[in-house]
Amino acid sequence: MTTTAVPTDLLTRFRPLLARIAAGAREREATRRLPLAEARELAALGLGALRVPEEFGGSGASLRQLFELLVELGAAESNLVQAFRVHFRFTEDRWEERDTARGRLWLGRIGGGAVIGNATSERSGNVRGRTNTTLREAGGRLLLDGTKYYSTGSLYADWISVAVQRGEGDRITALVPRDAPGLELLDDYTGFGQRLSGSGTTLLTDVEVDPAHVIPQVRRHAGTTSIVQLVHLATLAGIARRAVDEAAEFVRRRRRSYGHGSADLAAEDPLVQQVLGRVDAIAHTTRQIVLAVADDLDTAKNARWAVKADPTPAAEEQVRELEQRAELGVLRAQSVVIDQVLHVTTEIFEVGGASAVEENLRLDRHWRNARVLSSHNPAIYRERQIGEHLLTGVLPVSFPSVGVAPSLLAEEPSS
Repeated sequence: MTTTAVPTDLLTRFRPLLARIAAGAREREATRRLPLAEARELAALGLGALRVPEEFGGSGASLRQLFELLVELGAAESNLVQAFRVHFRFTEDRWEERDTARGRLWLGRIGGGAVIGNATSERSGNVRGRTNTTLREAGGRLLLDGTKYYSTGSLYADWISVAVQRGEGDRITALVPRDAPGLELLDDYTGFGQRLSGSGTTLLTDVEVDPAHVIPQVRRHAGTTSIVQLVHLATLAGIARRAVDEAAEFVRRRRRSYGHGSADLAAEDPLVQQVLGRVDAIAHTTRQIVLAVADDLDTAKNARWAVKADPTPAAEEQVRELEQRAELGVLRAQSVVIDQVLHVTTEIFEVGGASAVEENLRLDRHWRNARVLSSHNPAIYRERQIGEHLLTGVLPVSFPSVGVAPSLLAEEPSS
């Protein structure tokens, strides 16, 4: 198991910008200003290329190193981690096929600073992942039509990854430039949390798709499902950290106390200290859980890559066991981290009474953001999957991955 820490140069590179991003979080929340400029700065510093091998212009970071930085970014601005979430999934798929022309092409683009956005979900009419968005051939061209919602991150992106059903066949992904004719992105998301994640509507009207930019989706156990869920958990761990730090800052400044309190100053009240001690412990522990799961994912994904050179039944069985462990680890972590972070973002209000609910503090954003993130792929389904596995041995069902199979419509693009 790897326990590699984030290299000092990565911390030196990102922490000054993270501090500036954190400083503007309350103002952005109050004015609903999307952190577009901040996202561009992160991309310019190479956030999106952290996992890209150095030969393609990236940092060659491990998953643990990536997720350690994501927890810090989640503390600074949780919306930005969510905005990059599908980008990291897409990058991870390309990392797994970096020995192919398609993998090299996209890793080179991402290493050069390109950011991938998301247009996957639809608000009505789709059942268990099927889409109403169509990809049709007309006059020798491939054209996309449809309406997507929860298009998280697309307002921050250079390329939009569109999930589509091709006829009665398999689900595929079509990638189109953000400025493609017929593509319109709206900031009309109405959720009460994660308001700045760019999770609004994508309108597609006769959007032309390069056949080389159509990628099939394939199913596998570790990888896509684990990565996208762990991004949410890293964000939640960051939210907990920021909530605790802001609550402690509030207590240090407070000069009022309860008439029935245990000390003249809140900072000296042992009950207030106990509340802060507990939520700090939870924030620290949720981060450690995320990093431990990232370690397991690193082990599984590196083993999957290595098995390409040794594709024996024994090697394949060993990799599958590692992947199963990683996948189950994410599901188990999801249940614990969600519950604990929601506790933290509620419990912090015990330190200040009515003063803690002043709008200028915006401590409520931490609970709202955590609650919204926790509603993605609700934990009740994950807990059921874990229970089913314990009772029957059935493996968790993974989502399609934008995959490593040959393209359905074209040969792999040349690099």
